[in-house]
This record gives sequence, structure tokens and C-alpha cells, in this order.
Amino acid sequence: MSNKKEKEEEKPIVAKTAVDLQRLKLMKLMKNPDKPIVLPERPKPKNTPTVPEFVRNVMGSSAGAGSGEFHVYRHLRRKEYARQKFIQEKGHKELLDAQYHEKLEQNRKLAEEATAKKRAKRLKRKQKMKGKKKMKSTNVENNNKENSDTLHSETEDSDSAEETNETEVQSDVSCDKETIKNTIHTETEQLKQVKNNKDESDITCKDAINDTTSTEVEQDQKNNTTNVSNESMKKETKEDK
Repeated sequence: MSNKKEKEEEKPIVAKTAVDLQRLKLMKLMKNPDKPIVLPERPKPKNTPTVPEFVRNVMGSSAGAGSGEFHVYRHLRRKEYARQKFIQEKGHKELLDAQYHEKLEQNRKLAEEATAKKRAKRLKRKQKMKGKKKMKSTNVENNNKENSDTLHSETEDSDSAEETNETEVQSDVSCDKETIKNTIHTETEQLKQVKNNKDESDITCKDAINDTTSTEVEQDQKNNTTNVSNESMKKETKEDK
């Protein structure tokens, strides 16, 4: 089993996509996390090549110049061309850097001008808001003063009204007491009158009953007398026959 695992691990893994390649690199780094990572340093800028030394013993074409002199001249010429090219590239790079810094400075100035305008607008707005707040505070103070004056006057009016109400209430209470006394007195008199009327009605009723009874008795007596007389008359008539 261990041999099979070793063989499977030894098999090379082919990265088909960039994601697989990145995964393989990470796996390789994580196999040995204690291994130090060496970060490469930035390349140093190239120095300007030195000016070629002046060749004083130049051989002329007719003074028996050797076969190697032309190669020396060609080497010096190539070196000078490379130096001039480097100087031109360096000048172009410096020009681009200067344009870039100039553009940055222009952008900075424009940004500062825009911020200054916005700052001025903001300060004006703040001053307006402060003025409005001051006006509101003054208005509020005036309103508070007016309200306090009105409240003071209202309290005075309410105090006077309460005093008048108290006096009115006292007068009303005294009036109510008098009216209550008068009503009680009138009610008692009415009750007395009702009692007297009842007594009188009872007396009249009794008199009327006595009268009716006396009249009934008289009528009964009359009827009895008439009946007796009729019976006596009938007897007499019978006897005569």
C-alpha cells in the first residue's frame, strides 16, 4: 500500500489551466512552510557608459595600418552609438517624468481650486445657517418674552377671575342657602295645607256618610210605615167583606 501511494505521489501532475498552475505552486510552497522565501531585489538603474578614450596612434591608410585597427575602430564606434542611444533614452524618460510631474501639479492645483470654491460655498452656507439660527434664537427669545408676558397677564387675569369666581360662588352659595330655606319653608307649608285639606275632606266625607245613613234610615222608616198602613188597609178590607 505504501509503495502504491509513493508511486501515485511521484506521478507528475499536468496543469491544464492557470488555476491548476496556481494551485500546484501553492501546494509546493505549503509542503515545506519553514523554507525561507527569497524575494529578488529591484534592478538597479544603468549608469551612463563612459566616453571612449581618444585613440592617438591612429594608423593612416598609407602608413601601413594593421589588419586589426579597423576592428578596434568598429568597436569604439559601436560603443559610442550605444552611449548616444542611452543618453537619448534617458533624456526621453526624463522628459516623460517631467511631463508626468507637471500634470500631477496641474491636477493638484485644480483640485485645490475646486476644494477652495467648495470650502467658500460651505463657509457661506454655514454663515447663512448661523444667521438663520441667530434670527430663530432671537425670534424664539422674543416669542418667549411675549409668551411670558401673556402668561403673566393671563395669570393675573386668572387670579382676578378666580377671585371673582370665589366671590360669585360665595354669593351663589348664600343665595342657594336662602333659596333652600325658602323652598323648605314653602314645602312645609304645602305639607301643612295638604294635611289640613285631608282633614277637611275626611270630615266632609264623614258628614256625607252620616247624612246618607240618616236619609236611608228615614226612608226605611217611611217604607215600614207605608207597609204597615197597607197591611192594615188590606185587613180592614177583608173584614168588611
